[in-house]
Amino acid sequence: MSDKKSTLDKMVSEIKQQRDELRLKMHLAGMEAKDEYERLSGKYDELSEQYEPVSQAVEDTAENLLSALSLAAGELKVGFQRVRKALSESDKSDE
Repeated sequence: MSDKKSTLDKMVSEIKQQRDELRLKMHLAGMEAKDEYERLSGKYDELSEQYEPVSQAVEDTAENLLSALSLAAGELKVGFQRVRKALSESDKSDE
């Protein structure tokens, strides 16, 4: 899960860099480009505010999910061992 988080971290960082670079060039831009920049910059601010808590929740959820899957896998392993043992005992009683 950390690969997805680091990919998302990188994406957010690249967006921030693009935003900051464009800010420097805004004095040359026309009004339409400036309006679009302001709209996108506001959306970035919203993304930024929402990113950290969501990022932490995803990390926590992933850990919980992995724990649950590990528990389920362990239960299945034990269950299949019981079935294998029962089949083995059944084969012996057929002889």
